[in-house]
Amino acid sequence: MKKKINRIFAIFALIGALVFTIFAAPAPYSLFGDAQLSSPGNNSPTAASLTTAGTNSYSGVDFNIPSGLTFSNIEKLSTDYEITTGDCGSGSPRFQVNVLDPNTGTQKNIFVYIGPAPNYSGCTPQAWVTTGDLLESANLIDTSQIGGGFYQSYADAEAAFGSYEVTGIQLVVDGPTQTVLVDNVMINGSTFTFESANSCKNGGWQSFSTAPGPFTNQGQCVSYFARGGQ
Repeated sequence: MKKKINRIFAIFALIGALVFTIFAAPAPYSLFGDAQLSSPGNNSPTAASLTTAGTNSYSGVDFNIPSGLTFSNIEKLSTDYEITTGDCGSGSPRFQVNVLDPNTGTQKNIFVYIGPAPNYSGCTPQAWVTTGDLLESANLIDTSQIGGGFYQSYADAEAAFGSYEVTGIQLVVDGPTQTVLVDNVMINGSTFTFESANSCKNGGWQSFSTAPGPFTNQGQCVSYFARGGQ
């Protein structure tokens, strides 16, 4: 009887593991260069710290996006950010939209700069700032790598390159002497944060004063991330 009970528990454990494997969502982003997670974030326990002070002299976050997108499908890009070292400028920090150039068959980039327009320099240091939608008409984007203008409105860029396939989107820091915290990144209707189930521990669940919180307890917080952020 004892062996049968142990066998039953083993079967349930295997089923539980399979169910978690089936329903656990893949990580929504990956860090590259000298990027690392940092605490705290903006109204959350965790941010991504992007710096040029490491061994690679660049940092970034590569976001998972749905396949089949074209540039005209990218309707919103925004992030919360805090300059902790240096300033914005020299094209950094920025969103980098990878597109497939149909004329050459190669991947190129559309750059969406972060900072006060029109020079994208002179950022407020040591304070969280929200970019708002960087694809609104008041902002300019750089399509020079695919034959467009260095500063071009989104409407003009969409008219010229809207059919180009999007193969990836990153947040990049590679300017001189910069460390930038980023959090609550929005790409279209998706918000990317940098928390995990570990962020819920030791009272961390109480730090979520905005989405994806607030949570009522640690278990609810852990469960949210165990389901892949749902």
